[in-house]
Amino acid sequence: MAEQEAQTPEKHLTVAKIYVKDFSFESPQTPNVFNTSEWAPNTNLNLRSSASPISDSLHEVVLTITVEAREKEGDKTIFLVELQQAGLFDIGGYEKEEMGVLIGSFCPGVLYPYAREAIAAVIQKGGFPEFVLQPINFDALYQQSLQKQQAEAASAAETH
Repeated sequence: MAEQEAQTPEKHLTVAKIYVKDFSFESPQTPNVFNTSEWAPNTNLNLRSSASPISDSLHEVVLTITVEAREKEGDKTIFLVELQQAGLFDIGGYEKEEMGVLIGSFCPGVLYPYAREAIAAVIQKGGFPEFVLQPINFDALYQQSLQKQQAEAASAAETH
């Protein structure tokens, strides 16, 4: 039993680095957009994450967030923000399923507060009212993603 424990690598997870990989802000309607008295745009949020192994235990996780605000009338873009918030995570000793949860849910959850702050700051510096991204349940998103993948796999298996 002691030999088996010695062979099992110790579980570890550390954040090695958090950084902005790519960031853009566009406001094509300025300065005319500031002449309107009513501020009630339609806002769309798109969120996705990806991961790439760098070495045996080092993984880069990238959380990509796109926020677009459009006029209610006319459908013109007021502002568009695209951010790739990234991090290097040293992860080891976990089973494949555990790794999936860590990389698909935990790591994006660590990156999200940094992304929220960066997006809020650039929108405000663009001259617009405070913009607050609401908290996101990455565990639920990860589970939805798994269910979608399983449904697609089952559908593909039925067609063959």
